[in-house]
Amino acid sequence: MSMSLHLYNSLSRQVEAFVPLDPARPTMYVCGPTVYNFAHIGNARGPVVFGVLADLLRRRYGVLAYARNITDVDDKINAAAAEQGVPISTITDRFAAAYREDMSGLGVRLPEIEPAATAHIGEIVTMIERLIENGHAYAAEGHVLFAIETYDGYGKLSRRDIDDMRAGARIEVAPYKRDAGDFVLWKPSTGDLPGWDSPWGRGRPGWHIECSAMAAAHLGETIDIHAGGVDLVFPHHENEIAQSECAHGGKTFARFWLHNGMLNFDGGKMAKSKGNIETVRDLLGKHPAEALRYALLSAHYRQPLEWSPGLIEQSARTLDRLYGTLRELAEVDAGTVAIPASIEAALEDDLNTPQALAELARIAGEARKASDPAEQAQLKRDLLGAGLALGLLQQDPAAWFVGAVDAGDDARIQDLVDERNAAKKARDFARADAIRDQLAGEGILLEDTPAGVRWVRKRATQPA
Repeated sequence: MSMSLHLYNSLSRQVEAFVPLDPARPTMYVCGPTVYNFAHIGNARGPVVFGVLADLLRRRYGVLAYARNITDVDDKINAAAAEQGVPISTITDRFAAAYREDMSGLGVRLPEIEPAATAHIGEIVTMIERLIENGHAYAAEGHVLFAIETYDGYGKLSRRDIDDMRAGARIEVAPYKRDAGDFVLWKPSTGDLPGWDSPWGRGRPGWHIECSAMAAAHLGETIDIHAGGVDLVFPHHENEIAQSECAHGGKTFARFWLHNGMLNFDGGKMAKSKGNIETVRDLLGKHPAEALRYALLSAHYRQPLEWSPGLIEQSARTLDRLYGTLRELAEVDAGTVAIPASIEAALEDDLNTPQALAELARIAGEARKASDPAEQAQLKRDLLGAGLALGLLQQDPAAWFVGAVDAGDDARIQDLVDERNAAKKARDFARADAIRDQLAGEGILLEDTPAGVRWVRKRATQPA
């Protein structure tokens, strides 16, 4: 750990050196999915980039308490369950499993802790009771609301003025609210909606209180890092801070706030509400998973990312070159793989994945030029280590390039390649070109290498 880890803290608007409160147990909480439908690719950016951070923290400290929640009670879930005439668990179990599968497909490891909101109703009720006792919340008409005027720090994350927030509230303010900006901690449930018994009647939690209660239950009253999409800064994360710090006697809720930028698609933010989404599941059926992952890492996590079929194809072509380098070094024994210091330095600089990817390309370029066996072994080791840090180059090069075909077809193709080589030597260029065109029509690409002509099958991708 020769270098220190620096992260941009959305709370201070500065890059700060990161040191956990307890180096024996760093803590990180990332807002997870609301499981009522398949995740779109924009939903995957946070899990991918913060998964890279999680692995970095594990390497630095040997351990990490990483929680990513599942929101499994929500009005959208309720609506889907009502439409299908099933319990909400039928919806949430299906799409929580689909979410895990899709994230795994992108190389995202499961967090150490995956709390679900419905499993923490007791903790949620207890936190709300504490807020009422401390004078920060009030019950009204079966609801419980947080009183924003009781918390002087309200707005410190989003840098919004409280009067401006009031002015921006809906014209029709619920009559039971004392202040237009007060937000719901608990709301009543009618008989056709899921609900739990509470001191305020049968009801269900508001969205914001869920994360506060689950973070406290599993990570403690003060956590090191809280992360999520920039669209969550207000109101979700602002409200989390208010209710958590008021429930815990003013203790800091999260020391570092990290927010990833949004994916833009067809000129606008990718969102289910806009209908301009591409699901992870559909994309995984069309493109190599590592190409999608590479694309998500290609821009700095705090910046918007322009998503397009061209970006995916460019990422796939880059991986072709990287895997091609590993294929050329197939006979080289890399030894024990270690992550290069230059890669760690890039990631320790506020998770600078574009710089890390540039370094990955530089290592591959050096490896292609190397002729000394010892140098080749070192560069292959560095290339594999760099890929490991980024969740790339995780398969055998042959598996990357070659589809599922039988050995007989391989032999037929090799015979055609040999015939083409012979035709070129005999200066029968018409025959050589005809064979080349035939192979190209079958998706077979010919590559000139120092060892002669090699063939590869083009990856089975389709336009997005």
